[in-house]
Amino acid sequence: MKKIATALAGLMLLAACATPPPVPPAARAELAPAGKLRAGINLGNGVIATRDPATGEARGIAVNVARELGRRLGVPVELAVFEQARNAVDAMQAGALDVVFVAIEPVRAAVIDFTAPYAEIEGSYAVPAESPIRSVEDVDRAGVRISVVARSNYDLFLSRTLKHAQLVRVDTTQGSADEFVTGRVDVLAGVKQRVDEAAARLPGSRVLGGRFMAIRQAIGTPKGRAAGLAWLKEFVEDIKASGLVAREIERAGLRDATVAPAAPLH
Repeated sequence: MKKIATALAGLMLLAACATPPPVPPAARAELAPAGKLRAGINLGNGVIATRDPATGEARGIAVNVARELGRRLGVPVELAVFEQARNAVDAMQAGALDVVFVAIEPVRAAVIDFTAPYAEIEGSYAVPAESPIRSVEDVDRAGVRISVVARSNYDLFLSRTLKHAQLVRVDTTQGSADEFVTGRVDVLAGVKQRVDEAAARLPGSRVLGGRFMAIRQAIGTPKGRAAGLAWLKEFVEDIKASGLVAREIERAGLRDATVAPAAPLH
């Protein structure tokens, strides 16, 4: 019975996705001006996208959503894969991308138009075993050094919100984790999955309960593409409501990602 129920659920999902919102010609022209969808994928957030260890190719929620986006637009998808979000944002500013899969952030929103989020991920802290820090609220203290990836969503957020602690910016996710594991900082901040992985490398270290922020994953497009953005917003709401995002989260076995709430289109 369980297999039958699963099969029926799959058929219902396919049916829900079979009649998506129609694509206005103006939206298609703005989202794929060269006849293809150039999609930027950020590997800095291992929950949304990562590399297949066997092939080295990008895989994950962002990749599958990008392919579904291209399918609905009726154009081929050209993936551009970046190790960190800031590289993807820079590529969009340079005109090399039509859409980008990164987290919503006010600094980025100055140059990119975003949909509502399709998924939310926890931003977490880890501390060494001997740390006196016991809660998220305890982190913002004078003298506390926090390792972050430069220009990541959580770096930009903490740069605005912290009043006392000092941020130590590192170019890569691995480098930021190394700062923590080798004892050069007091706290590691990041996407929970990455923080969990780093904490596992340092015996006795603790991932603090709760989250310091919600990392809101969305689709961005260059400013000035009003028709394309309006349709993208409809697309995001449709893939949430139809269960596509939930299916991707479940298929990937993600514990730290949730489907973002529905958002108004206007």
